[in-house]
Amino acid sequence: MLDAIIDLRSDTVTKPTAEMRAAMAAADVGDDVYLEDPTANRLQERAAAILGKEAALFVPSGTMGNQIAIRLHTSPGQEVITEKQGHIFNYELSAMAVISGVLARPVAAPAGILDWDLIRPALAPRIYYRAPTGLITLENTHNMAGGTVYDATQIDGICHESHELGLPVHLDGARIFNAAAALNTDVSTLTRSCDSVMFCLSKGLAAPVGSLLVGSADFIDKARRIRKMLGGGMRQVGVLAAAGLIAVEKMPARLPEDHANARLLAELLSEIPSLDVYPEQVRTNIVVVGVTRTGHDSQALAGLLKNSGVLVGMVDETALRLLTHLDVNQDQIYRTAQVFRDVMGR
Repeated sequence: MLDAIIDLRSDTVTKPTAEMRAAMAAADVGDDVYLEDPTANRLQERAAAILGKEAALFVPSGTMGNQIAIRLHTSPGQEVITEKQGHIFNYELSAMAVISGVLARPVAAPAGILDWDLIRPALAPRIYYRAPTGLITLENTHNMAGGTVYDATQIDGICHESHELGLPVHLDGARIFNAAAALNTDVSTLTRSCDSVMFCLSKGLAAPVGSLLVGSADFIDKARRIRKMLGGGMRQVGVLAAAGLIAVEKMPARLPEDHANARLLAELLSEIPSLDVYPEQVRTNIVVVGVTRTGHDSQALAGLLKNSGVLVGMVDETALRLLTHLDVNQDQIYRTAQVFRDVMGR
């Protein structure tokens, strides 16, 4: 049995800090369905303030937050423009069709980053026999494209064009704090033009559970009703919100450490001849490793790495995905690189 597994599958595997655990144990709680949980209320107020929006709602998962937003922004029979590799399109189980009665209109974009020139041709013409476009969604950072980042100018430009046409924009900002750290800016600058934003507490921010949906006060009032409809109304949720408060207040400051570890890992892996890794493309905490020249597909290679104590994720059969996070230190980055060398050498 291996003594210490290095888990790079995702930043969702982070464990809550000792400070979070203590805050959870001591949390002041009430019934959140009655809007009476003081800790949840504080978290929602802080999240709204940090993102520069009027209000926020704690939800159990990022997927629920995204789907509530789609439900509120659209009407049945409409289309939702989303990037082809995006989480909303690929990893939310066709929920927009099931819950909202809308169809995804995927658009491929270089490095997962859409611009208006790509979006415009995907807009439905205003003719009665075509499903109209109801919503545009963006993802920042873009997960499966390797943690790529939209800057504020790019987002503002898309939102301006969308709003001119009366179309709302929802941002899947699961890792928006990583994007802000990479750009050395604040999250409110990146989200200022979006009609709604979802961000996760349980990834790089290391809280155990939960996400926040933010937007206007009226939007969040309506979102609370949809959350309850989907089974997301919880009771003494302050036990979780207490960790979330620490996540939003303290954890963003340490994200550059994860980014530095990801860049180091990419540099070390790029030295292995059979791997395709490009350190200059690593902007945040995600490293994509091409494996087509190794003689193995990604699933087989992931199994070999697991046997040597390193857990990794997969983009597809040709590429692995490795994420750095709170529970991976620099020594483990060097050990990971050595495991890759050993496996490749065998």
